[in-house]
Amino acid sequence: MQHPFIGGRTTQLGGDPIVITDPATGTTVDQTVESGAGAVDAAVTAARDAQPGWAATPAGARGKVVAAIADAIAAHSDELAPLLTAEQGKPLRESRLELHRCAETLRHYAGLALNIRGAAFTALDPDTRGWVLARPLGVVAAIVPWNFPTTLLANKLGPALVTGNTVVAKPDETTPLVTLRLAEIADAAGLPAGVLNVVTGTGEVTGAALVAHPGVRKVAFTGSTPVGKQIMATAAADLKRVTLELGGSDPLIICADADVDRAISAASMGRFFNCGQACLAIKRVYVDEAVAERVVEGLAKKAARLQLGRGDAKGTQIGPMHSAEGRKMIAAQLADAVASGGEVLAGGGVPEGSEFDGGWFHEPTVVYEPSHDSRVATEETFGPVLPVWEVSGLDEAITRANASPFGLGSSVWTRDLSAAMAAAERIDAGYTWINAATKVYDELPFGGVKQSGYGKEHGIEALSFYTEQKSVVIRG
Repeated sequence: MQHPFIGGRTTQLGGDPIVITDPATGTTVDQTVESGAGAVDAAVTAARDAQPGWAATPAGARGKVVAAIADAIAAHSDELAPLLTAEQGKPLRESRLELHRCAETLRHYAGLALNIRGAAFTALDPDTRGWVLARPLGVVAAIVPWNFPTTLLANKLGPALVTGNTVVAKPDETTPLVTLRLAEIADAAGLPAGVLNVVTGTGEVTGAALVAHPGVRKVAFTGSTPVGKQIMATAAADLKRVTLELGGSDPLIICADADVDRAISAASMGRFFNCGQACLAIKRVYVDEAVAERVVEGLAKKAARLQLGRGDAKGTQIGPMHSAEGRKMIAAQLADAVASGGEVLAGGGVPEGSEFDGGWFHEPTVVYEPSHDSRVATEETFGPVLPVWEVSGLDEAITRANASPFGLGSSVWTRDLSAAMAAAERIDAGYTWINAATKVYDELPFGGVKQSGYGKEHGIEALSFYTEQKSVVIRG
């Protein structure tokens, strides 16, 4: 039984038990507890008490502590990766990649610690000068989903810590184990008690109490658009700052002159990595009719070759979906796509075999030409189903790409860089890759438009979402 980590130690606070289940087998991995209002208040109080001392710590020293945490995570990756696979379901290779990215993001922000600056104005009036200070907000609530529990925590933890804030993290109730262990590792690496606290539990109980707590000054959330809207409404009562990284239905456009083989590989990787359970996954493909047959055939072949299996099994390329509910949703969306006229070219259902018994596996699936009004076109498909449509050219592809309530990522594959740049300006998305895989860089700001979110993570721009500007006037 795992309990909340508050004030630099594991506590016995918490309520009803929550079972952590292995998505590949349906067996119990461990248990944690529902953190009610009392545990949340204890965590926020610990963070609030620790914040003045942490903010008074020189920025360079804060950066060194964050760098030490990154090094410690890397040193413990052989311990953490199997734990992440057990509670989340992804293959061990992907767990190791996630932990590497977590550490790299923390190192990135450790390096930015000395770049936190304000501004000075020397001649506002005679003998009058002005300063603009960048001050920490205070206590940050970091609410993280189950699909990438460590990297999505690092996206919030890095900028929050180096700017002098303290954090109460709430992992998803299904993936708390690695987060709790990371808090212990951070404590051992030199992070002062109370600077990072972890409460466990559901969004309805623990998350709601954390967002509504008056001691929280900012909520950094990654998750679904409906929950993001609820958080924004709750935060508005106290005018809390928010950063919302929400759902996506990312289009990939393949033009007639594209490097087709590379585009096919990028679409396959971008759709089926983490069993398709990523906000930035490729969720729609629009391919020029001149190369459509080749692209569709290539995508179907790649999907059919992917090896399903338990995350800890040798050779596994794609693990189970994370939950039975997620698999049920994907099945319903696929059935709707077929009913609308779509043709399944690869996959399409639950794999057979004793090795899949008890787990939430779904075959990598390619569906060709469903209706543009079908659910796979209009909703976020959070699983391994890839719809593909033919288009008459780039203009139609952009129109189709923008016909979505979401606007997170997008990709364009063409040898005509002028056309690609024009497309990047026209596509409604916070990120556009041109002839590149859907890799997020710590150096570049990341965040969606429309129903995909508010605010930025990554880049030096993220620091401004964890600080407030204060003007100071000095005369004489």
